[in-house]
Amino acid sequence: MSEEQKSGIYIFCGIQTEQEDQFGEIVLEDEKRELFTIRYKDAAMVAAEVPMKIYHPNRDNLMTHQNAVSAVMKQNDTVIPVSFGNVFQSKEDVGVLLENLYPQFEKLFPEIKGKVELGLKVIGNKEWLENQASEDAQIKKTASAVKGKSEAAGYYDRIKLGEAAQKLFTSLQQDLKAQIFEPLHGLSVAAKTNDPIGEKMLLNAAFLVDREKEQEFDEKVNEIHEDWKDRVEFNYSGPWPAYNFVNIKLKVEDG
Repeated sequence: MSEEQKSGIYIFCGIQTEQEDQFGEIVLEDEKRELFTIRYKDAAMVAAEVPMKIYHPNRDNLMTHQNAVSAVMKQNDTVIPVSFGNVFQSKEDVGVLLENLYPQFEKLFPEIKGKVELGLKVIGNKEWLENQASEDAQIKKTASAVKGKSEAAGYYDRIKLGEAAQKLFTSLQQDLKAQIFEPLHGLSVAAKTNDPIGEKMLLNAAFLVDREKEQEFDEKVNEIHEDWKDRVEFNYSGPWPAYNFVNIKLKVEDG
């Protein structure tokens, strides 16, 4: 039997449960796969039997992973995220993994029960960012000094121009943290900022929110967006399991 034909167990997420849950089917690379649970005490891994191989994180495969987790979240309010592409050789291996992870899961369950992660990326509109730059006194002054100079003569002025632009961008990021991140942080159980992606992103944040407060949180996001919509774009996503607030290593310890 070739490597591709061997069966493996793909795991999507961990959950807290006392029963044999049914989550239906997923379609992974054009094949229907039944979701099932592998249990240990009050914890379980949601998994599917798949061909044993490396799964590439293309759009379809990532969507399948997300859709499976979303289906689980509709039925279970304590979901521990697992990153994409984890395939184990057998159900027994997953059982051993779960037993090893159980002390971590036991601590996490009360922390994430009934909570979801919501993501907010804020991207500055090009025209607004350019307008902010054109009104910045330091940038104006340095740009004026660079103008008309040869490349060699203007070298240090160009460095200063880059520094002034970076200073302005950092200042805008701090403004957004105070005016967007902090009010939303107040409605969440926990919140964190990640490194921005791309040159126009001003805020890349994740919030852990009680499901009961999700609507209130949504309304606050909409209210803030109304104030900022002419200057920035909001990319608001979720609900997800607590990817940014859970750090689980999926390796069985030797020995």
